[in-house]
Amino acid sequence: MRAVAIIPARGGSKGVPGKNVARVGGVPLVARAVRAALAAPSIDGVFVSTDDATIAAAAREAGAEIIDRPADIAGDLATSEAALLHGLDSLAARGIEPQVLAFLQATSPFIHAEALDGAVASVLAGEHDSMLAAFETYAFLWQRGEAGATGVNHDHSFRPRRQDREPHYQESGAFYVMDVAGFRASGFRFFGRVGVAEVPAATGIEIDDVHELESARALASLLDTPAPVDVDALVMDFDGVHTEDTAIVDQNGVESVTVSRSDGMGISMLRKAGLPMMILSREENPVVAARARKLGIEVSHDVQDKLPYLEQWCAEKGVPLDRVAYVGNDLPDLPCLEAVGWPVVPADAHPRAAAVARVVLTRPGGRGAVRELAEAIIAARG
Repeated sequence: MRAVAIIPARGGSKGVPGKNVARVGGVPLVARAVRAALAAPSIDGVFVSTDDATIAAAAREAGAEIIDRPADIAGDLATSEAALLHGLDSLAARGIEPQVLAFLQATSPFIHAEALDGAVASVLAGEHDSMLAAFETYAFLWQRGEAGATGVNHDHSFRPRRQDREPHYQESGAFYVMDVAGFRASGFRFFGRVGVAEVPAATGIEIDDVHELESARALASLLDTPAPVDVDALVMDFDGVHTEDTAIVDQNGVESVTVSRSDGMGISMLRKAGLPMMILSREENPVVAARARKLGIEVSHDVQDKLPYLEQWCAEKGVPLDRVAYVGNDLPDLPCLEAVGWPVVPADAHPRAAAVARVVLTRPGGRGAVRELAEAIIAARG
């Protein structure tokens, strides 16, 4: 392996508990970093250094190998450099001694794979000794002092136009690339001839608190490239997915719901494709079972704790949770949405459900959302 990526991701985050497996765009942060590294052709191996079993499981599912991080370099005061040097030593013990190391941070949810690949190639070619991801900025920076605020990168008595100023570059924190021999000698990520791998400014967010996490989730809907939904099974809530989350009640207290014929056609397409499907609902109304019989798919309703039932059903089908799409629209769906590889919500889902979704459909529940998802699944299956 000429070039490897190491992603340090310790457990025990204080600001955002479970931060490295928090979902952005429906994908755990550590998995997003792994996928970015795997998408860079010049990187030959991807490793996650962690002390946490949950992080390790998410990283493995995304395609990384694990380096067990000792407790003495996994505390609040541990440096990334310590984790990287330990990782290199661990790889050397396996007979892996790369020329170039890419250090990725899972707390940067929008790692630009093309820029990463270019940075690795540049260091491999000897054009730079170390590189950092950064975005162009023309911001006027100030610092406070005893005599008041003064300009850092400008003379505050003169305000040139943007086009008359030289740009500066702000670290995005997403990745750093280093010649391994130079890094071992210096013990720090910047040494020798340092290069800038320019990335879009919009990708520069780093997650250190819950507000930044929420901002990243909002950005994901704009920055993530939509992909066909590549799954091996589909599990759906009923109310708010197959219906508009409303019911008609007659004078005798009998409830009825409306459903979409378009959604029914989508289910028919998936059934013909051989995709295992189930409606899993907390609703006890027999209309749920009646609709499932009409659609020709499995159903379990009046299930109050849905996650254990979902896990059991997937085990019986032999389908890993990361290969399952679960469609839900409200707070009771959160445990299932957070457990599967493809959490999906209709357009009118509760904001907290949408925040953990990998796919937010453009159609609302009961009005074509299931058909839209069915077409995305069919597209992925060719």
